[in-house]
Amino acid sequence: MVTEPVASVLAGLETERPALEDLYRDLHTHPELPHQETRTAALVAQRLRTAGCEVHEGVGGTGIVGVLRNGDGPTVLMRADMDALPVREETGLPYASSVTATDETEAEVPVMHACGHDVHVTSLLGAVALYAAAKEAWAGSLVAVFQPAEEKADGADAMVAGGLLDLVEKPEVALAQHVLALPAGSVGTRMGPVLSAADSMRVTVFGRGGHGSMPHATVDPVVLAAMVVVRLQTVVSREVAPTAPAVLTVGSLHAGSKSNIIADRAVIELNVRSYDDGTRTHVLDAIKRIVVAECQASGSPREPEFELFDRYPLTDNDPDATAAVTAAFAAHFGEAAGELPLQSASEDFSRLPDAWGIPYSYWGLGGIDADLYRVAEAAGRIAQDIPSNHSPTFAPVLQPTLDTGVTALVVAGLAWLAR
Repeated sequence: MVTEPVASVLAGLETERPALEDLYRDLHTHPELPHQETRTAALVAQRLRTAGCEVHEGVGGTGIVGVLRNGDGPTVLMRADMDALPVREETGLPYASSVTATDETEAEVPVMHACGHDVHVTSLLGAVALYAAAKEAWAGSLVAVFQPAEEKADGADAMVAGGLLDLVEKPEVALAQHVLALPAGSVGTRMGPVLSAADSMRVTVFGRGGHGSMPHATVDPVVLAAMVVVRLQTVVSREVAPTAPAVLTVGSLHAGSKSNIIADRAVIELNVRSYDDGTRTHVLDAIKRIVVAECQASGSPREPEFELFDRYPLTDNDPDATAAVTAAFAAHFGEAAGELPLQSASEDFSRLPDAWGIPYSYWGLGGIDADLYRVAEAAGRIAQDIPSNHSPTFAPVLQPTLDTGVTALVVAGLAWLAR
């Protein structure tokens, strides 16, 4: 059942739709790397001012905050991330990106909105425009946060350090969404843990270099690193309970420069995903234990070195806030609203509400053509036939994805803001 406030705010969607579709195409064609979102930020700020928002620019670098006030009432924060990825687009879309940029290592890289953040920005700007045009239907303040550098895991922290908490009043709740490889038109909520915590680790193990013809005079770090990689496969399978989801991936191993030279070190980069602090701590401790033991077994001349980086918090939805969003979605979307499966992806959104100590809810919306998804599902080929986030072929269908993204933010926000 569509409530009167929801109907009032959504009444302008049909009028806004063409402009929002044009905006999405523009954003998709002009993606920007983390902390380089200057064009996107300027565009966002302009549209927020047009909607009558109080606008704060340069929050935490390229972050933008828009505040739409409408009398006394709750304050609701909604967040969209703006950054893109160093991926070469292979979608074949007429508005595909051909952008390149210089990354933090000074390398020239292709850039693509391969994670759907262009959907998030467009949806939040659409929701703000609809709220601004229907102030008779709600009361309070809407805080629209456009965050940089989610893909670097430091954008939310940068906005907090940049004074976000001093710019706006403390919100009652924070809301965010992510487009996923699910049927377009659908939305999904989940109580409790919804996105994993993530920790990347760089491990350096040391050997004693020498000539490939005299391995007996060396300590070979390649063999040492290989033994570490093999042993790490047992951490999740043999040390973590089957009821406690966890993932440990070794994504990179580098050593040596020539076939007949035994190097003096090897560098392993790995990633851990977990859903509770106990599992997270156990897996990270197990990695260090195994690396140290293998170094000792190999006679390594130096202790190994460990560096943690790109760390994401657990996204753990507040039960009361998520119950309110779930009920609102069920009333509006009907069968298109359901439970979001536990996701192994990670986010830094929760650092914003955690900085205030306020509840939050984070949900997913589908972006894949529903008929295509159903065919792949029936054939048991979702993993093979449906492009996932970060893929060079990931391309959310324009509609109903955008309508759903805008509508979800309107409906969820009105659970607090409706008159």
